[in-house]
Amino acid sequence: MARARDPIADLRRIAFLLERANEATYRVRAFRSAAKALAGMPAAELTERAGNGTLTELAGVGDVTARCVAESLAGEEPVYLRRLVATEGSDLDAEATALRAALRGDCHTHSDWSDGGSPIEEMALAAVELGHEYLVLTDHSPRLTVARGLTANRLRQQLDHVAKVNAALPEGFRILTGIEVDILADGSLDQDDDLLARLDVVVGSVHSGLKDERSKMTRRMLKAVANPHLDILGHVTGRMVSSRPAGVTGPGDRGHRARTRAESDFDADAVFAACAEHDTAVEINSRPERQDPPKRLIRRALEAGCRFAINTDAHAPGQLDWQRFGCERAALCGVPADRVINTWSAEQLVAWTQNRS
Repeated sequence: MARARDPIADLRRIAFLLERANEATYRVRAFRSAAKALAGMPAAELTERAGNGTLTELAGVGDVTARCVAESLAGEEPVYLRRLVATEGSDLDAEATALRAALRGDCHTHSDWSDGGSPIEEMALAAVELGHEYLVLTDHSPRLTVARGLTANRLRQQLDHVAKVNAALPEGFRILTGIEVDILADGSLDQDDDLLARLDVVVGSVHSGLKDERSKMTRRMLKAVANPHLDILGHVTGRMVSSRPAGVTGPGDRGHRARTRAESDFDADAVFAACAEHDTAVEINSRPERQDPPKRLIRRALEAGCRFAINTDAHAPGQLDWQRFGCERAALCGVPADRVINTWSAEQLVAWTQNRS
């Protein structure tokens, strides 16, 4: 008989690939739920249930996931997994491939502490599997209640939790502390200054008033960029080019149901000049439904002398591999690796953010 595979690992791998392929959330949830339901079961019981066909009697396990488990235990790569692997993704061109290979981490990610769908530990382990050296955890700030933004007290609790998780992670990988802080209507940042100063990386984004008139939005963004705590200007225009993708399964899921949305109107040349002056990086957001900023603005930011951060804004483990989309757009615009801050090591990145503050 063939040696049994790890059925839990296979279920999680399927969920990861479904997220990466932007498949429907209910499909992702089916495999993650089955993995969670079976994770603590003794191997003998799992084998017995797979043999007598009683796996589906367990909450969270359906016919398809039970069949995958049975195939894994028989030493076979599940057919479902094999088909996903055979049909995944498209190849990047040489420039985008080189840029993706140069990235050492992701500076914008979410967990189930706010509106992400997975625990911090699961996001971190997925980043390890992708070959990252670090992951910056940037859950939302308090004003974004639809996304369960973190109050100051909850953020302090998260910092303690991250320290414990880091102690248990593989050597050579670390979670960096951070936040995606709301840029408020007056350009101030939605979190206490003393807490922002404690964080490794601060991403600031506009989530409200996206239809504000041009001069008001410009003033708002210029004030935020001048704030010494702000390291990265997130999804600059706020646009949505399509409905939200699958894989966001957390309690704040409803915060990502936006349909298409036009770009905010602001003086891009003034904002990018300010980013260059204050050494604030411009995010190239890799989410398929955002593709923000558009390529014409990436080129203008490059001409202005800005640094960049190619981030996923991931809300689920499989989305962490979406950096390739951002790399493709960056490469098309001629962004060199030495202008991208997440090609740096964790130590270099943190030294840069501390020096800026």
